[in-house]
Amino acid sequence: MGDREPTGIHTGGSGGWAVAVILLIAAITGGLFLFEGGYLGNRDIGIKLTLPKIEVPAPVTR
Repeated sequence: MGDREPTGIHTGGSGGWAVAVILLIAAITGGLFLFEGGYLGNRDIGIKLTLPKIEVPAPVTR
């Protein structure tokens, strides 16, 4: 029996993009769930900011 060279089988690799799309949809859905569910979006961290009132100068009349 003679030596034969290895045979490679190429299947096209068309399933890789489908897995990437499914993972992308899962990541977007998970992010929306966390923000809309209040887990990340509605946190009150207690920062209060008071801006000074600025008065507009009176117009100059001549």
